[in-house]
Amino acid sequence: HRPLFRCKVTEGLERLDTDAELQRQNAKPVEMLTQLKATIKGGVYVLLDFHPFLDEPVHVRLMKDIATNYHEVDHTVVLVSHALKLPDEIERFAARFEFAPPAKEELEELIRDQARAWQKTNPTRRISTDREALDRLIVNLTGIPSSDARRLARGAIRDDGALTAEDLPGVMHAKFELLGRDGVLSFEYDTARFGDVGGLDKLKHWLELRHKVFVSDRQAPGVGPPRGIMLLGVQGCRKSLAAKSVAGTWGVPLLQLDFSIFYNKFHGETERNLRESLKTASLMAPCVLWIDETEKGLGSDNHDGGTSRRVLGTLLTWLAERKQLVFIVATANDIESSPPELLRKGRLDEVFFVDLPDYDTRRHIARIHLEKRELDSREFDLDALASACEGFSGSEIEQAIVSSLYSAFAQNTGAGTAHVLQEMSRTRPLSVLMQEKVTSLRAWASNRTVPAH
Repeated sequence: HRPLFRCKVTEGLERLDTDAELQRQNAKPVEMLTQLKATIKGGVYVLLDFHPFLDEPVHVRLMKDIATNYHEVDHTVVLVSHALKLPDEIERFAARFEFAPPAKEELEELIRDQARAWQKTNPTRRISTDREALDRLIVNLTGIPSSDARRLARGAIRDDGALTAEDLPGVMHAKFELLGRDGVLSFEYDTARFGDVGGLDKLKHWLELRHKVFVSDRQAPGVGPPRGIMLLGVQGCRKSLAAKSVAGTWGVPLLQLDFSIFYNKFHGETERNLRESLKTASLMAPCVLWIDETEKGLGSDNHDGGTSRRVLGTLLTWLAERKQLVFIVATANDIESSPPELLRKGRLDEVFFVDLPDYDTRRHIARIHLEKRELDSREFDLDALASACEGFSGSEIEQAIVSSLYSAFAQNTGAGTAHVLQEMSRTRPLSVLMQEKVTSLRAWASNRTVPAH
């Protein structure tokens, strides 16, 4: 038997296995560690939230003395904290433990406990839910501590006494806020549906075939869950909207890895940013991880001291070894600058090319953006619009419609087909401004990638 002590800097040293009096005189870290070192009977000392004091050389020296004297006096020091970086001098004397988050069975019981607690305070009402909403809530609470899961479940139930699919986006966002404070991921709260995307019929069909496998608990015979896709294409052809649509249609969170804030000038910090971000994505599973403009973040750069190559190596290892349901949607505008290692089958499932929209797709895109702005598309000549905007990307069609609304407002009249046609005639699309580059990209992709349309 060894005595058990707990130390808080607010209270001092307290023995837990007996009714001994609290030792307030040993509240300061140096006093507590000095007494611990001088005590000749071995014990277990639990130090709560001691991480701010590990930068003091005196504290480090005392802890090292205690550790190296273990063969004489078997003291065990247990450091309990939300985050802990041990100095190199004592790291090799330590073993690190991280508590596993609650399993699915525990989470279901936790949610039922919160439902029963709500029922007690509202005895005249019954909680409304269904099995699908409950299962999805359990999945979305996976990976966080019990206390946080309990609080999020209570919040989902408390507002209206119901647990429905409408509660899940708020739960997912709150979970990300708990997990992603130190990373460079962003939570894309505003996702979309494939009905908001014109064209891309082959891509939509490919994803529809894999939807059930990704969101279901049951494994499809002989296959694993889908891993991800690369969307290559002309700028403005709605690769980003397609990424948002995957998450919105599948009903899972969308996380974006932003390379513009990813890199850090200090050695090793960029790699740490990536590891923290990938860890957060794994804990948010099932989710979609959108890596935008991969050529800018992962392309080879001979002037960054090898950082790009190390970042790519870290990402490739994670892609190959991950077990969690994280579906990757990587987008790129310049395939020649994208790392070929990322495109290998097994890391990503397929490479799709998002080309300039054809006639039917342009007509569909025009209708979507007219109705998005509460205009009756039946009052517009969609055939004339689709013919006039040949060579336009989806973004350019949208912008022409937006510009027509400004023109109509300035003329104090309602927008019509003539306004949109006029704006289309006034602008030059990217396929004209950068004709050689766009033509080269389309020619390269014609027999190397799968068309998304």
